[in-house]
Amino acid sequence: MYRVFIKTHFSSAHYLRNYPGNCEHLHGHNWDVTVFVKTETLNEIDVAIDFRDLKRIVAEIMSELDHKNLNDLPQFSKRNPSSERLAKYIYERLEGKLQAFAGVCPDSVEVRETPSSGVIYSKE
Repeated sequence: MYRVFIKTHFSSAHYLRNYPGNCEHLHGHNWDVTVFVKTETLNEIDVAIDFRDLKRIVAEIMSELDHKNLNDLPQFSKRNPSSERLAKYIYERLEGKLQAFAGVCPDSVEVRETPSSGVIYSKE
């Protein structure tokens, strides 16, 4: 199994509804995101997926989140835009966009809201 990853980031604001503390108030993060994809095969030029393609796909997803109040987005109108929910959202968006690349699928998505705090989502 080959695992390919890229690291990226985005900035946004959010608040956590019904949170018993300061995070209930609007605040911002510079989120760090690491996306892992996997495949058992290589393509005709012996790569799993071109890094440029993966970066482009992930940048499209990041643009949906960057410099937004995440609570205002439809996907978080009823659920808190927590690190957990963000990781799952990015994973699911990535899953749909990778269908054009035979045999390549998401492995996991790591979302860090600080350098020492984050979440990893995978379907396992």
